[in-house]
Amino acid sequence: MSIVTSVYNVFLPYQLSINAFDYNCHVDLIKLLRQEGELDRLRRARQKMSELFPLTEEIWLDWLKDEMKIAEDGSSRELVYELFEKAVKDYICPEIWLEYAQYSIGGMGEEGGIAKVRGIFERALTAVGLHMTKGSTIWDAYREFENAILGTIQPLPGTIPSAEQQQMLNTQLEKIHTLFKRQIGVPLLDMASTYAEYEEWSEEPIPEPVNQNYKKAIQLVEKYKPYEEALLAAETPKLAEYQAYIDFEVKEGDPARIQLIFERALADNCLVPDLWARYTQYLDRQLKMKELVLGAHDRAVRNCPWTVGLWKSYILALERHSVDHSTITETFEKALNAGFIQATDYVEIWQSYLDYLRRRVDFTKDSSKELEELRAAFVRSLDYLKQEVEERFSESGDPSCSIMQNWARIEARHCNNMQKARELWDSIMTKGNSKFANMWLEYYNLERAHGDTQHCRKALHRAVQCTVDYPEHVCDVLLALERIEGSLEDWDAAVLKTETRLSRVNEQRAKAAAKQAILARQEEEKAEQRKKSRAEKKAKKPKKAKPGDKRKAEEEEDDDEEWGEEAAEHPSKKHRGEEQSEDNGAEEMETETGLFGRSSSSTRHSKSQHKPPAPKEQPKILHNADKESMTVFVSNLPYNLPDPEQQLRNVFSGCGEISQVRVVYNNKGTFRGYCYVEFTEEKNALDALKMDRHVLKGRPMYVSPCVDKNKNPDFKVFKYSTVLEKHKLFVSGLPFSCTKEELEEIFKVHGTINEIRLVTNRSGKPKGLAYVDYENEAQASQAVMKLDGTKVKDHTIKVAISNPPLRKQQESQEAARSTTSMVPRQTYGARGKGRTQVALLPRSLHRQNTSDITKTENGTPQTPETSSGAEGEPRKMSNADFAKMLLRK
Repeated sequence: MSIVTSVYNVFLPYQLSINAFDYNCHVDLIKLLRQEGELDRLRRARQKMSELFPLTEEIWLDWLKDEMKIAEDGSSRELVYELFEKAVKDYICPEIWLEYAQYSIGGMGEEGGIAKVRGIFERALTAVGLHMTKGSTIWDAYREFENAILGTIQPLPGTIPSAEQQQMLNTQLEKIHTLFKRQIGVPLLDMASTYAEYEEWSEEPIPEPVNQNYKKAIQLVEKYKPYEEALLAAETPKLAEYQAYIDFEVKEGDPARIQLIFERALADNCLVPDLWARYTQYLDRQLKMKELVLGAHDRAVRNCPWTVGLWKSYILALERHSVDHSTITETFEKALNAGFIQATDYVEIWQSYLDYLRRRVDFTKDSSKELEELRAAFVRSLDYLKQEVEERFSESGDPSCSIMQNWARIEARHCNNMQKARELWDSIMTKGNSKFANMWLEYYNLERAHGDTQHCRKALHRAVQCTVDYPEHVCDVLLALERIEGSLEDWDAAVLKTETRLSRVNEQRAKAAAKQAILARQEEEKAEQRKKSRAEKKAKKPKKAKPGDKRKAEEEEDDDEEWGEEAAEHPSKKHRGEEQSEDNGAEEMETETGLFGRSSSSTRHSKSQHKPPAPKEQPKILHNADKESMTVFVSNLPYNLPDPEQQLRNVFSGCGEISQVRVVYNNKGTFRGYCYVEFTEEKNALDALKMDRHVLKGRPMYVSPCVDKNKNPDFKVFKYSTVLEKHKLFVSGLPFSCTKEELEEIFKVHGTINEIRLVTNRSGKPKGLAYVDYENEAQASQAVMKLDGTKVKDHTIKVAISNPPLRKQQESQEAARSTTSMVPRQTYGARGKGRTQVALLPRSLHRQNTSDITKTENGTPQTPETSSGAEGEPRKMSNADFAKMLLRK
């Protein structure tokens, strides 16, 4: 035994002791033990893996062949039979069924052996006899077996069989006739050869009804043939082709064929949760056979244990088929240990189990074992979410306390225990839910149905005081209650309460709206100032237009900074393009200094008031708008790129014939880092877009469509998705030296990788972040469980499902929309703003922060005094001026 083998013999079992669900580790250990010939350890390793996962066809066949080699006596054969029974339950596999039937033939000499062989063949035909490409092997093997029996009972040449022998002979011949008739009535590929073999074998003409069945089967073959050919031509896992085949079979409506095509699809796509969900749903609603349904559910959760929906369906199926309580509880405990990837998944599985426990309770009894078990489960669920889930995900997954709400409703409606229900709702409100109107109204409705008016009134008074989102609604409900139930004193108290609250809310909303209006006006002023500044620059330095076209400055700002997923992950970061833009001068330094937008005007604005009006700006986009579809915009190029036109022609030469490369320069004739590449055909431009992020001179260049921003002001190239993508992982904490190849070696162990993208800044330097795009959700989920928290070059990495936050623009738009319906928040720090937190420096002593800030009073900009020596700069104050300001009344 080599040193490497010895190390792995120790390491692999140790790794499995840490994580028993490491699928690849199980496979590696089995391969190692099989090579070393350690049969006992090999058998234990296989048994342990089969308890956790369904085994593939390859693993089962290796295991079965190894066991068949050493099976000699009857007891050993029975163990092999038991192993075959486990194997055929994992997946529908024609090869395993054929191996099972052939192995059973070896025991036909035992008592009842022939009947056992026939029983296995019949089960095999039921399972895979309709398989169009592989089913014929089972039929042919079955007929060969019967022909072999026929050969044992044939009379010797020249002898006359007895009546008993003739009867046996006729019976066996009829069995073979029946098998031929059954087979040619089933749509299978290469049916013609089977029909020809039957004609040759049969001494009599084939009956007409059999011919009719054969013709019908041939017609069915023609219907199924396109789908089978699509499967043969497709590459594994062929999911789309299987989905189309399943849709066709469901439409046809043959349950046996529907079940078979599902099983065939799952054999190649066993880690696709949606496929398992569709299959189990079909079995639940259509076939409703207990063993078949529960077996499929069990295989589903063993293949995709991270998918909470499959566990929920399994628990419902167990209850639907009246499985004993201990089995359902055991299944639920397995679900808790399955390793879900979201906190909400644990809430869902607890809800499903609590629903099941509630349905077991007979509420006509004051107390029962089932009721106590339900209450204990509620308590355990809350503890579990707090201790286990919150620690792992840093969130409970149940912010609205839905589990606690259901418990309160059960106590109130079924147990008539309003005191307990109120305690639960009080706990719900203390968890940050008291600001939501719907939570108060849920409690109010519960009190209205099962409590008393006094508690309803108290709840609504608290709701009016605490609700932030829809205070008008709870005010209306309070007034409606007092209109029906209350006295005059109650009505007056309610009116006073609601009027006071709504007055304060309207005042806060008016302030928020005023703030938004001021901010919008300031943005307009900034845009106007930028426009004037550019006009002044053009008036100062008129420049002859170069052959290359230009975009307007605001267009450059947009297109020269293509947002990627890394920008969505870090929306607060400012891009270099904004800092380096030559057209953005001092006007970009404007800052807001107060809540209501009090700020100083820039001295540039003051200066521009003394200048003559700027000449009308000439249009910058000189290219033919009709050729935009054949043009691409290339940005983020190095400013020191030698001969940009020739460089770009070399880069894009493989995309097609280039009509023109228009390089853009600044006023000094320096390359600005972007240009336009125009092709002779539109398809060439589409090919060029695929060159996006191609590295040129150490920087990734951005290639985007050429769009006129004047006609499409909202156009924004955004290549990467900003929504939840369950098949894609976001990896952080990587060392900057980590390469794409090294990352692929780490992640390819857990599935097929479509793409790996290392996130870089505009200069092409890595940021320690990456995105790994897997083929499906299952592989991504497995990678999260296995790799999150592992180390890469002494760096602990974090691996999560890609779910970027909203971009800045989206967040600001949502915030603006919500100001009309929500009370604005003031941000003063972690502990808020105290009543005594006032400025101790007199306002008259406040100094301006920068020369570019404008002071405003009551929203009106005030221009500071300027000295003749420095136009546009604030006049410096002498000591005498400072003393006068202090003594001014």
